[in-house]
Amino acid sequence: MNEPNFLPEDRRLGLLSRLVWWLLIRLYKGLGWRAVGDMPDAPKFVIAGASHTSNWDFMVFLGTVHAKGVRPRFIGKQSLFKWPLRGFMRDMGGIPVDRSKRADLVRQVTDAFDRHQDFKLIIAIEGTRSPTEKWRTGFYHIAMAADVPIVCAGPDYDHKLGVIGPIIHPTGDYEADMAPAFEFFKRLRPRHPENALFPDGGPFSDEPHGIE
Repeated sequence: MNEPNFLPEDRRLGLLSRLVWWLLIRLYKGLGWRAVGDMPDAPKFVIAGASHTSNWDFMVFLGTVHAKGVRPRFIGKQSLFKWPLRGFMRDMGGIPVDRSKRADLVRQVTDAFDRHQDFKLIIAIEGTRSPTEKWRTGFYHIAMAADVPIVCAGPDYDHKLGVIGPIIHPTGDYEADMAPAFEFFKRLRPRHPENALFPDGGPFSDEPHGIE
């Protein structure tokens, strides 16, 4: 069994973690998915993922970033990082945060960026698989505070593509900065399009995303 081509900075992956990664990657490739687009040549960034309408998206996102040589990180509530799951959650890229301190969440994640030399944080920016036009903005504030770019990425189920799209350098003007990101997401087809809405209330675009 081959390990993913990335490892945590301070430990080897455990047996269960290697098995889960191996299964996810085999499933991704076996179902005919492939990754298109380019990640930035930077050690730290936020990966903003959308549209998130299915549990299958987890496999697609992890398979896509792995294909691009990226070890993704994610944030999770502290209670998930206790024995017996602690080692597994960390191996999978998890970073524990205290969600009871909501006003402090951005600082907690920014501190995590500061503690690591290589840190690519993936966030499902809708915050739910249910239809909603009220997408979360925490990812944007985290990128601003950590002074890192935002990489837009999403699944195109019609063509079985994990697509890496525009790179956003946040300026503090959320609507202007994210406008090209929303247009990009509208050109992708999620597993359940009926559950995908966009912050501007607009429909899906018939224009191809044009990324190869």
